Amino acid sequence: MTQSSSDASAVARLRGWARGIKRDVHALYLSARDPRVPWYAKAVALAVAAYALSPIDLIPDFVPVLGYVDDIILVPLGILLAVRLIPPAILAEHRASAIDAPLQSSRGAALVIVGIWIGLALVAIGAAVRYFASTQG
Repeated sequence: MTQSSSDASAVARLRGWARGIKRDVHALYLSARDPRVPWYAKAVALAVAAYALSPIDLIPDFVPVLGYVDDIILVPLGILLAVRLIPPAILAEHRASAIDAPLQSSRGAALVIVGIWIGLALVAIGAAVRYFASTQG
């Protein structure tokens, strides 16, 4: 096997993996809206789908190394957890329908991520104010 053919097969495997992730995120979104899915599985599925579809990451991609951790590790782990919680027959049904339907970014999820960032900033500011107030007095 030549170097270029092994590179091509690696790229093909990576593309297949990415398509599977995309399909599963959409299937999780559909599962979260299904009344047959338990509430706790809906909560996990909706959180994972909202985060994956959000155009804003919890850790921005421009942060070296950590910026891609959420895309490479957190999203697949969240998918794995949600898939284990959703009944297999229901998930298979939604995976089949996710292949045909288009997937779009979620503005609502972006607002949630922005809210998390604002909340974390407020907590950090509060902690800094308390720290400086305790060192002054």
